Amino acid sequence: MDLILAGSIFASIFAVVAILALSSGGGSEQREFVSRMMLRPVESELDIDITRKRKDSQNAVAVILRQVNLLKNLEQTMWQAGIYWRVSDVLLIILLLFGAGFAGGVAFWGDYYFALGAAFGFSALPILYIRFRRKRRLKAFGTQLPFALDLIKGSLEAGHSLPRALQVLIGEFADPLAGEFRTVLEQTRIGLPLGRALEDMLQRVPEDDLKLLVVAVKVQTEIGSSLAAIIGRLSEIVRIRQRLRLQIKALTAQSRMGGLVVGLLPVIVLCAFSVIQPGYTDSLFHDPTGQMILKAAFVMDLMALLTIRRLLKVDY
Repeated sequence: MDLILAGSIFASIFAVVAILALSSGGGSEQREFVSRMMLRPVESELDIDITRKRKDSQNAVAVILRQVNLLKNLEQTMWQAGIYWRVSDVLLIILLLFGAGFAGGVAFWGDYYFALGAAFGFSALPILYIRFRRKRRLKAFGTQLPFALDLIKGSLEAGHSLPRALQVLIGEFADPLAGEFRTVLEQTRIGLPLGRALEDMLQRVPEDDLKLLVVAVKVQTEIGSSLAAIIGRLSEIVRIRQRLRLQIKALTAQSRMGGLVVGLLPVIVLCAFSVIQPGYTDSLFHDPTGQMILKAAFVMDLMALLTIRRLLKVDY
């Protein structure tokens, strides 16, 4: 038992150190890697792949995961979150946390079902962190976008070209918006069409409001019209959409908070009784019948949270 506990503590410490090393070190190397990945030439009509294959795709596990697009989706989510780690490093951290959670669950509860639950909970932490970073980055980009559109409109009305307007935008705004448009300009300098560069940015920043800008630029390129007027109208549309999004969030705030409170209330009460009167909860953790009741309650509570979240999700 002591060996299992020591192993779980060691795995947890190793995972934390790996996360800190990945997040703090190699900043210049990450920027160079991003530049090499972004600044790629235009693909030919035959779509011939002459790029060097990745080394981490040689093992059987990685090949299987790539075939079901798990690694591709994970990598795309990391790029959208602004995290430029290697997928293999993230998978290593997930496996370490899974082992640490399983060993800790066995050491503290002595039940393999609880250990598996703890293992999956620990291994989900990197994914939740990546999704949190992605959501925060996309939200910051969407907040900056209307003001960026106003600046582009003003630059176009002053007689500047669209690439020059994007250069002005880069100097006035901070990341993530400035970094993404800087990448667009770097791609156009090596010969990539502006419309294609904006489409690539849309893959990195999957925002519906940005999609409107990409469509407007492509239409102006093919048909020819006043781009300043189009972007001015687009800025108004983006602000209206954001205002509606905030109104929907405000109208559903009470229901979302109620669902969160109802879902977390059993967990909070159980933790409170475990601290105030431990004898009340001993049968739940040590008696076989109590463990079955606790497992069933956990599954039903999780299903209730997911159901409430799905019912309150508004598509617009």
